[in-house]
Amino acid sequence: MNVHQPIPDAPVEEEDFFDMANLRPKTTGLPMTVWVSHRGHARHDARIKVCQTPGDRMGVDDLAVVGIRPEPSLIEGALDAANLKLVQQWISLNAETLIGYWDGEIDTADMIQGLQRL
Repeated sequence: MNVHQPIPDAPVEEEDFFDMANLRPKTTGLPMTVWVSHRGHARHDARIKVCQTPGDRMGVDDLAVVGIRPEPSLIEGALDAANLKLVQQWISLNAETLIGYWDGEIDTADMIQGLQRL
C-alpha cells in the first residue's frame, strides 16, 4: 500500500514559493528582498518577485513582479521610481545568471555565486 499518493485534482500553481530562492539585501545590494525561481510550470517568461517594502522581510501580499527580458520592466504591483530603477539595474547586471537559473541550466548555489551585488 502506497501512503504517498498524490491528492486528486490538487491545483497546480504557476510558481510554488518553496521553489524560489529568497535573496536578501546583503546578497543583492538592493534595499529589499527578492525571490527568483526556475521556470517550473510557469507559462510566462523569466521574472523575479520583489518585496515592495524595503528590508529583509518578504510577504506574499507585498510583492511586485518584474520581468527580466527583453528589458527589465514592472509587470505587476508597485515600486517607486527610485526602487524600480535599482531593481532594473540589478537585473541588467545579473541577467545571464538569472536566465540560466530560470532555464534550469544552473542550480541555486551556482546562481548565488554568479550574482553581482549592486
